[in-house]
Amino acid sequence: MQHLAPVPETIARWWFGMTTGWGTGGAGVPRLRRGRGDAVRRALPDAPPSSLHPEQSLTVAEEAAGPCAPRTVTWVTWVTALAALTALAVLTTPPVLLHRGWTCRVFRNRNRNRNRNRNRNRIGVRQIHGPTAHHTSRPPHRMTATRQRKKGSTVPRPHPDYGTLPAPLVDRFGRVHTDLRVSLTDRCNLRCTYCMPAEGLDWLPRPDVLTDDEVVRLVRLATERLGITQVRLTGGEPLLRRGLPGLVARLAGLDAAPELSMTTNGIGLARSAAALREAGLDRVNVSLDTLRADRYAEITRRDRIGDVLDGLRAARDAGLAPVKINAVPVRGVNDDEIVDLTAFALEHGYRMRFIESMPLDAQGAWDRDRMVTAAEILDRLRERYDLNPVERRNNAPAEEWRIGATDARVGVIASVTRPFCGACDRVRLTADGQLRTCLFATDESDLRALLRNGADDQALEAAWRTSLAGKGPGHAIGSAGFRRPERPMSAIGG
Repeated sequence: MQHLAPVPETIARWWFGMTTGWGTGGAGVPRLRRGRGDAVRRALPDAPPSSLHPEQSLTVAEEAAGPCAPRTVTWVTWVTALAALTALAVLTTPPVLLHRGWTCRVFRNRNRNRNRNRNRNRIGVRQIHGPTAHHTSRPPHRMTATRQRKKGSTVPRPHPDYGTLPAPLVDRFGRVHTDLRVSLTDRCNLRCTYCMPAEGLDWLPRPDVLTDDEVVRLVRLATERLGITQVRLTGGEPLLRRGLPGLVARLAGLDAAPELSMTTNGIGLARSAAALREAGLDRVNVSLDTLRADRYAEITRRDRIGDVLDGLRAARDAGLAPVKINAVPVRGVNDDEIVDLTAFALEHGYRMRFIESMPLDAQGAWDRDRMVTAAEILDRLRERYDLNPVERRNNAPAEEWRIGATDARVGVIASVTRPFCGACDRVRLTADGQLRTCLFATDESDLRALLRNGADDQALEAAWRTSLAGKGPGHAIGSAGFRRPERPMSAIGG
């Protein structure tokens, strides 16, 4: 035991005595343990322990004391000894051998929680729900990217840096932004009357549109450094983008991959639904304003309703659930089909959503008097269905109602008459790389120029956060100060 350090030597001497019955007294003098030594002292009252050699002491003691039952070691002794040996092993084992052990994991978790609290306290995150209500908000959990995600799963998605979480993307009103809308193209294969003129629009030149690599880099930056957890692919018509399944697969394969969804007119979805699901797309929203073929051709200026219905079925069969149908009721055009569209969605297992028309058409022909309000939509639905309100999920734009005692739901997005700007968590990226903080924003931040001029991730993150800092309180539709954005809906991305 002489080669051990002073502290381990003390423990070793104690352990030697516990297991053999012998210990060492002062100046290395052997001594018997209590119990067995009492018998020796009674047998040899006149023999001091220092007058005997250790071997002689043991022999004389045993002969004088006679037979003695072996000493019973209590459980307290063994537990104490085990604790001492564990402490000795931890103190003397090189740290490199423990880098994956429980001790480092304890410290790592402690540091992760400390960093998360430090970020939250430094930013002072407050999330607004309505005009006055506030509550503290934590960065949301994420879902696993390396498996096929089941809807509603609560499995957290790991962040590439195990020790820290990204600082939330917060504007000056305390709103935390976790939803990114990415427009993949401004082109569309329909000519909806409430969106654009019959002759279409001047499309962006191909070189102005973000490449796949640029889209992936910006989405990676948003998820890893800005706290974005949901990405919706929009257009124009996103299915017109070449190689879309490959782009979706790259986004789904990111280390901090977001929940991926897409809004589409449904034309071409029948051919691509299975491939998109296999690539990692989670769900789709399909625009369908009428069930009548003649009316569909009148609204969209294209006779393609059969393709849309086929696309809906293909999306459902591929597992892109819940498949949502978006409809924009317009007075005197399709407002008589509100109940029929809802019944169709219930029959086929889709989820119906009605959207108030907004002043985002390219020709500037929007008329508030022709807009069917959320109150009117609900009044017509209540004539046939029993509607029970559903608690709003996070900052979802749609208010939802459960139909009767079923699990079927119908939603209304009342952007004009019931604005939800106070809880907005969305930010938009146009097909040409312009960052927009609101659907109705009148200014943009050029991320494409930064990308193509060699900006690093820190510069892009700074530009993103600076842009969000200037986000306004709301769109102000109907007020004297409202200004229509210069871009139409197809060029912004829905």
